[in-house]
Amino acid sequence: MPTSSASTNDSAKSSASGGVQSLERAFDLLERMADAGGEVGLSELSATSGLPLPTIHRLMRTLVACGYVRQQPNRRYALGPRLIRLGESASRLLGTWARPYLARLVEETGETANMALLDGDEIVYVAQVPSKHSMRMFTEVGRRVLPHSTGVGKALLAGVPDEEVRALLARTGMPAATEKTITTPDGFLAALEDVRRLGYAVDDNEQEIGVRCLAVPVPDSPTAAAISISGPAGRVTEAATDRIVPVLQGIAVELSEALASSGA
Repeated sequence: MPTSSASTNDSAKSSASGGVQSLERAFDLLERMADAGGEVGLSELSATSGLPLPTIHRLMRTLVACGYVRQQPNRRYALGPRLIRLGESASRLLGTWARPYLARLVEETGETANMALLDGDEIVYVAQVPSKHSMRMFTEVGRRVLPHSTGVGKALLAGVPDEEVRALLARTGMPAATEKTITTPDGFLAALEDVRRLGYAVDDNEQEIGVRCLAVPVPDSPTAAAISISGPAGRVTEAATDRIVPVLQGIAVELSEALASSGA
């Protein structure tokens, strides 16, 4: 039986960028699913991607067979468990690539440097280089925290529309880690407005009493990422902030350029 020319052309056709069009489309659908919260229907994917339903159905069948997507009992499609292994490996690599930049951050600021990602509704720390001071901050790589009480959380959510931030806070709640933790959505949104205005975020004793953190997003990162320094409030003072923030911003740009050039 002759092979369908439409199917053959779709699977073998090269895109304008020199890649394989069907692969580009499959990854685009996975990203659209992630943007939609991880579960969508075919009609939603067709509306947002502009692809015809038969093409989407063929691609989704392949992704289901590979374990990267699963079909729910309600006939909608959800991201599959095999993506977890890929994501965990990619997060570890991202932390490895970031370590030389974090080490420079420690050298130039004297404080512990961290890198964190927004993973679902939580912040996960993927890399850290500790300060050389005897009194220093330590956060275990892999630790997960809620974003409302951290500098990196503010830096990451400052680029998210307010209505999506409110929805996230409604899902996670806003428990107080200290008496200085922001515990209302309006208060947190006001803090995010400060981040947009100033270009950096502050955790001022909000996650742990006696600790201040300064954080900035990594611009144009392939996944939402932020870097920060953390140290005793007696060292990370307002005067130190004026010196540290430009260093943070400069290294965030360098890290962004390095990730872009590596194709990460």
